[in-house]
Amino acid sequence: MTASWPVPINFPDVPAWIGREFAIDVAQRRLFPWIAVSFGLGIVLFFQAEEPALWAPLVCFVLSLMAAWFARRSLPALALLIGLAALSAGFAAGVVRTRSVAGPVLTRITIAAVSGFVETVEDRGQDRRILLRLVSLQGMAASDLPKFVRVNARKGEGLAPGQFIEAKARLLPPPQPAWPGGYDFARDARFREVGAVGSLLGAPKIIAPPQGTPWFLAVTAGIDAARNALTQRIASAIGGPAGGVSAALVTGKRGLIGEPTNDVLRAAGIYHIVSISGLHMVLAAGTFFWLIRAFLALFPIVALRWPVKKIAAVAAMFGATAYGLFTGSDVATERSLIMTLVMFGAVLADRPALSIRNLSVSALLVLAREPEALLGPSFQMSFGAVAALTAFAPLLTLKPSQGQPVTALGRALHWSFHQIWGLFATTLIASLATAPFSAYHFQTINPYGLIGNALALPLVSVVVMPAAVLGVLTYPFGLDRPIWQVMGLAVNQVLDVSAWVGSFSGATMVMPALSILAFGFLSAALLILTVPASSFRWLAVLPIGAGLATAAPIRYDVFIDREAAGAAIRDASGTLTVVGKPSAFVTEQWLRADGDGRNADDGGLRRQARCDRSGCVVEGPEQRSIAFVQDVSAFEEDCRRAVVILTRLKAPTRCEAGLVLDRDALASRGATVLRFRDRDTIEVRSVRKGSEVIALRRASTDDAAATILPNRPMEKRPVPEQDLPDEEISSDERD
Repeated sequence: MTASWPVPINFPDVPAWIGREFAIDVAQRRLFPWIAVSFGLGIVLFFQAEEPALWAPLVCFVLSLMAAWFARRSLPALALLIGLAALSAGFAAGVVRTRSVAGPVLTRITIAAVSGFVETVEDRGQDRRILLRLVSLQGMAASDLPKFVRVNARKGEGLAPGQFIEAKARLLPPPQPAWPGGYDFARDARFREVGAVGSLLGAPKIIAPPQGTPWFLAVTAGIDAARNALTQRIASAIGGPAGGVSAALVTGKRGLIGEPTNDVLRAAGIYHIVSISGLHMVLAAGTFFWLIRAFLALFPIVALRWPVKKIAAVAAMFGATAYGLFTGSDVATERSLIMTLVMFGAVLADRPALSIRNLSVSALLVLAREPEALLGPSFQMSFGAVAALTAFAPLLTLKPSQGQPVTALGRALHWSFHQIWGLFATTLIASLATAPFSAYHFQTINPYGLIGNALALPLVSVVVMPAAVLGVLTYPFGLDRPIWQVMGLAVNQVLDVSAWVGSFSGATMVMPALSILAFGFLSAALLILTVPASSFRWLAVLPIGAGLATAAPIRYDVFIDREAAGAAIRDASGTLTVVGKPSAFVTEQWLRADGDGRNADDGGLRRQARCDRSGCVVEGPEQRSIAFVQDVSAFEEDCRRAVVILTRLKAPTRCEAGLVLDRDALASRGATVLRFRDRDTIEVRSVRKGSEVIALRRASTDDAAATILPNRPMEKRPVPEQDLPDEEISSDERD
């Protein structure tokens, strides 16, 4: 017997396989969704650019379309060129949107008299949050005025939308992230044209406006006043925590929900029910659709001669739009409304309502109007969940068995099993699809969210939202109180379920912040899983593997806020120790980024710091001393022994520490994190300057020594408590 070597290996014909699968996607019309993906990629590129010109993406857009016209006979080339055109359009949309909202922003803390129109008022229990359209700010020219400011008023009784007020206010610039990669309130404020935040000092004075109230302000003020009245009506009819949650479900006003209730809902993984988004919009529009269709079906002459389904779809579109306007037209609400209108529009065109193509149209409309939405968790989680549910819809329903039950009990059990399976599969798919976004933005995972949603959502779908629609319809007649009370009973059950699920051990798992690279891979995996109809879906295993391989988080050794009011330093035990007086919000942001589940008021956060009136010293791993200086008297000693100096003061000229982050350094960097790469180098990452690697030279004392700073006079100023507006302390924006 003879053997030939090498043995021939038959490799699969990859080009032929690609051609077959590409033809399947073309037949299933799955190329169109990639236009929305390319549009979004263009937006991502825009946010990486520095002051781009508008003409550049427009020229690229036009050239791509021209090239696509000449290459129209080649489908692959045509698809690539249309994708490039969509990418250019997304980039241009970012430029246009940024320029359209550009306006003055406060640059320093200011205490001055202000006057303006009250746009919205939200009752938050002990105080009121006000959106004020500025007319004047003492000492500031009209051209430098921010368009809106958001302030809290502790003495805001009697304030109502549309009023013109004068008051003394303490205003601050919108705060930047607490750490590089954290929640960016300043970016969100810029796109909402909010140029300052703060609080009113004393009671505001309601006066007549210098000019008449603008008509658009009168309309929005009237809507907000109606929202506030209905919020109080619902809360008073139900009472307790359920009253605040029920009011938020109907009007979008979440100020009456206490933080303990928020924590309970988050632990159970169902906090999304109190944000007017896709779930509420679909349930509200679906209720309108079902009611109108059922009513028209009662009249045979109408049902047989008129397109009842399309009439009900139009009524649902009007009802959903009215619901969106009444609940404040928040960003998440507007996105959900656009998705809902596209779905019912597909019904009018005799197309499937729920499809990847319709979802892509919705995404394009949303991103063209608000490109910044792509960066937020609300857009990512809502569209990610819907895309996954649409793509894996066959898994939501079981195939009918050959032998159907004969008895009524058997049929009831069969129906119940199918409903339970559908609810379980829906919740599981949505949870898996949104897990990367939750881990990246919030550093938390709720492993029992599957149980919480499975138990709570049936109550919300069957009782709470239909009662909300019926309550709003009967509210003008004064017959709504019993309906709100029924709604309150169901919401109480939801809160009880949430408390039970939240009591499980490990209900909320805090994990270190996911790296941007891993987040990008996992996001790409979700797109590859959901967009193609062909076997291209199996290629998702590659970015999934890459995402898991790069998911190991980077844990920073030092967090310091933008004003050096406080810091979190990794001690010898490997956990963070807090020094100074950072706010509770900032402290918890640092802890979550490190995967630390402790709260800001945990007594163990400061035990490893040696502090006196002059500052604090924390001994980190490998006997590195990190000093937090609050008084100039500490510089002489700390500069000799510390590897890193953190201070709100100006550092002296001959400080021998390896790295000095003082007032001037932080003013140029913003919030900063440090990571010791080895004994001689340290990575410095900041909000404004990005990532830097600094080499630490060794001094004769065998400590690290820094580059000598310019000669500056020393000053004596203790570190005050961190200056933060209440907006940053609140978690509403992040949820």
